Amino acid sequence: METSNWYKIPGLKFDVNKMIESYQAIRKQKEFDNGGGKVTFISSISLTRIPGNPESTEGKYSWGRYWTKPDNSGHEVQRSEMIDEKLFSEFIPEFKNTYFKEIYDQLTKYFSLGRVRLLRKEPRSTLSWHRDPEPRIHIPIITNPGCRMVVDENAFHMPADGSAWFVNTCKYHNFFNGGEQDRIHFVATLPGFKVHSDKVIQEQLIQGRAI
Repeated sequence: METSNWYKIPGLKFDVNKMIESYQAIRKQKEFDNGGGKVTFISSISLTRIPGNPESTEGKYSWGRYWTKPDNSGHEVQRSEMIDEKLFSEFIPEFKNTYFKEIYDQLTKYFSLGRVRLLRKEPRSTLSWHRDPEPRIHIPIITNPGCRMVVDENAFHMPADGSAWFVNTCKYHNFFNGGEQDRIHFVATLPGFKVHSDKVIQEQLIQGRAI
């Protein structure tokens, strides 16, 4: 089932085995970043950065602005710093020989991307109920049947079958990993993608352009 909250992007299919091989190669040289210990149950490895700024791959740049409703008052609060996604235009040189560079090059033919990261969701854990400044593209690399994205009142599973998914993370959402292994996704922000109606979102994704 697809809704206005998520779509499988037409015409995009990637090799899961190559993604796993590249992920394992990167893990031999790079640890996941958890924002200096400020973030729990999820961590990231950056694949893009601000040109000339190697520090833009860690700490506050791993996460960025989001909004959440943390208690029974239901009041929304703002967390972390705003990140200018459009500045993250350089694919990290150390990872250019991986399959992820091919995926990046393919996606940038159709979309204006911001930060691109590998996101690890730890077993038996959930994110906060929150919303982000922009939607995201998710490409599952390693997952299990207990992994679910929840957007508004709907939950869905993204299988690791090479598909790329548009997810409207501008709406309130979370992600939980109910399995007993790490969930690994390739995740790219879409800073130039304007979320309109259900029909317009489909047209944008089919045409492969951000308006």
